[in-house]
Amino acid sequence: MKRYSTDKDINLLVHQLLYRQGWTIRRGRHPVLIAPSGKRLAVPSTPGSPSSYLNFRLEIRRLQRE
Repeated sequence: MKRYSTDKDINLLVHQLLYRQGWTIRRGRHPVLIAPSGKRLAVPSTPGSPSSYLNFRLEIRRLQRE
């Protein structure tokens, strides 16, 4: 399994989005998730706070509603 983040929960969530929900990823300095609608979201590769996973998950939900 490829690693997109050092946080195991963020990494698992990215894999679920890629393989189950049709999102794509663009690799670079920071990986960028691209929603099926075309919206982009940077993946926190080295999250600094414990709430990073919750904030990332909320951003994904916001993109899915749009």
